[in-house]
This record gives sequence, C-alpha cells and structure tokens, in this order.
Amino acid sequence: MSKLVSKWNYPTTVRFGAGRIAELPDALAFAGIKRPLFVTDPGLAKLPSTASALKVLEDARIPHSVFTDVKPNPVEANLTAGIAAFKKGKHDGVIAFGGGSALDLGKLIAFQAGQTRPIWDFEDIGDWWTRADSDAIAPIVAVPTTAGTGSEVGRAGVLTNEATHTKKIIFHPKLLPAIVIADPELTVGMPPFITVGTGMDALAHCLEAYCATGFHPMADGIALEGMRLVFENLPKAAANGKDITARANMMAAAAMGATAFQKGLGAIHSLSHPIGALYDTHHGMTNAVFMPYVLAFNRPAIEERIARAGAYIGIKGGFDGFSKAILKLRKELKVPHTLPDLIKGLKMDVRRKAEIAAMAVEDPSTGSNPVKLTKRAAQTLLDNAIAGKL
Repeated sequence: MSKLVSKWNYPTTVRFGAGRIAELPDALAFAGIKRPLFVTDPGLAKLPSTASALKVLEDARIPHSVFTDVKPNPVEANLTAGIAAFKKGKHDGVIAFGGGSALDLGKLIAFQAGQTRPIWDFEDIGDWWTRADSDAIAPIVAVPTTAGTGSEVGRAGVLTNEATHTKKIIFHPKLLPAIVIADPELTVGMPPFITVGTGMDALAHCLEAYCATGFHPMADGIALEGMRLVFENLPKAAANGKDITARANMMAAAAMGATAFQKGLGAIHSLSHPIGALYDTHHGMTNAVFMPYVLAFNRPAIEERIARAGAYIGIKGGFDGFSKAILKLRKELKVPHTLPDLIKGLKMDVRRKAEIAAMAVEDPSTGSNPVKLTKRAAQTLLDNAIAGKL
C-alpha cells in the first residue's frame, strides 16, 4: 500500500454547451477582468466564429484589443510581443481564444506580463513555479475552438525555445483559467486536417495518461471514457463538420484528456515535442504518427491494461485488437503512417536522429512512460516511425 501515494486535482469551472459564447461578458466579470486582451491566431482571426465572439464584447461595451502574433508552435518572440501589447493596452486579463497555440500563448502572456525573471525560469522542473510572483499573474478566460489540446483546463503552457530548438513546459497553478467557455459551435468551422489532428491529440492524451505509471484511478477512469468518446465521435466530426453532437463529445474528450494527464504522459509526446520544435509540425498529427509505434514499444508493460480498455470501448481481441483499431482509425482519418508522409522531403542523418533521441529522453513526458525510454530505444522508435515498421 505504500506505493498508493499520489496528488489529485480537477479542472476549473467549465461552461459547456452550444451557444454559451454569449456568456463571455459574464465570464469576464466572474474572473474580475474589465479590459481583456483577446489572444488568437492569425488564421482564426479571419473566421466568423472570432467575429461573433468579438461582437459579444462590443455589444457589451467591453474595451479590448486583439493580438494575433501566434505561431502554430509559439516561440518566445510571440510571447514578448504579446506582453508588449498587454502592457500598451493597459489590460487586466486575457481571453485565450483558439486552439492549443493561442490558448497556451494567451495563458503565458497573462502569466509573464507581471514577472521580472525570464520565462525559462518557470519551466516545469521541481518547484521552479514557486519562483513566480503569484500576485502579478493576470486572470484568464479560456475559449477553446478546437477539440484536442485541452489547454483550457491545464496549469501549463508550451513554448518553444528557439535558441535550443526545444519545447519547454511552463507550469504554475495560476495558469489554470479562472473560467472556461466550451462552446462546440465554435469548432464547426475547423477544416478536416485540424479536426483530425486535434482529435488525435485528445486520444494521445487519454491513451498516455491511462498507461502512465503512478496511482491515479480517477485519471484512469476519465481517460478511459475520453478514449471511448474519441473512437465513437472523431470519425463523425471529420466526416461532417456540422455534426454538433460529435463536436460536443470531442470537446468533452479534449478536456478529459488534459484533466487525465495530470497523471502523466509518455513517449508519444516525448518524441512528438522535438519533431514539432525542429520541423514545425502540427502537434496532434505528430502524436498520431508516433502512436502505434510507441504502443508496440510499451506492450510488455501495458498489454493487460490495454485489453481492459478495449473491452470497455467495445474493441475485441485484447492488445492486438486495440492496436489494429488504432491503425484502422488512423487510416480512416487519413493520418500519415510515417514521418516522411507527414514531413515531405524529410531527411535525417545520424547526428539529427541522435539529437532527437536525446531530446526525447530529456522531455518531461518521458518519466511516466510505462517502459523506460533510453536514447537507443528512442532512436529505434524514430527509425520505426520513419520506415513504417511495427
């Protein structure tokens, strides 16, 4: 029983349901925000869903400004520009509106605008988060427009350090938004590639959390139901972007994955992070590529657990049946089977492979992988993902 020791927490208040973006002014009041900086990405800024959200603010006569300098994999330069906009506009909080990139950067702007130390001093290592001035962190309202990352219910943000080409996880309890508006109608305009990529990200979060080491039965239960929702609803959402029921279930699965991975992640993310940092790939789609290769690698430690998951979801055949279901889902959704399929013209020499393997081993997600990830194992997984070898 001495090993049954853990730390559990739950997400913030979530206003879930179609049409709830209309409650944005009330959410801002709840969070104590009177002059928000609206953070979104440049592509999303042009879509009707963003215009509708901004009209809600205008109709309520809430002073605000919009910041859109957000890369798909945000970098420190984006954060610096966002902080400058936050201070110039004399804002007192942030509306983080969009997918994982905008959510993460919006949260980090609210966090870092009042700090005096470099952002890298708050990486998710030990108790580094205690270095921050908690009183200087601005409140956040999160409005996800994709169903994948789950950053809206997370206490961290991911930022790429361009100097080292590594993705860093910045953690602080106050990075958790004060309130979330999860309106599935905002996801209706997502193109199929984003729907699939973000949906597979949600599946990766649930799958890795379920398989991660440690004792967290509540996270296991949440992750299990999240996987079921993805298997049942992602193909529907990809086939018919206006299927609001499928969209709603995927939005729930995304939040569930992010809630569950407080237990931990694993080698899917460990390998995906350096690939994303070096090649600027879509994070969720990169996770989807690595998924079956890592699943096979972890088999000795998770075979029985995966068989139970399959039985719950309705997948027959134990571990092999589950693995085949993953491959079938990827094929149906046109997920690239290999890294060269994802990154056209990909060329990796021995040195680059060794660099990625080393980055994967050092990634914060690695510690909770059910099978120890060595540099040799990471490079083998990378080779497998390049060659399509299962």
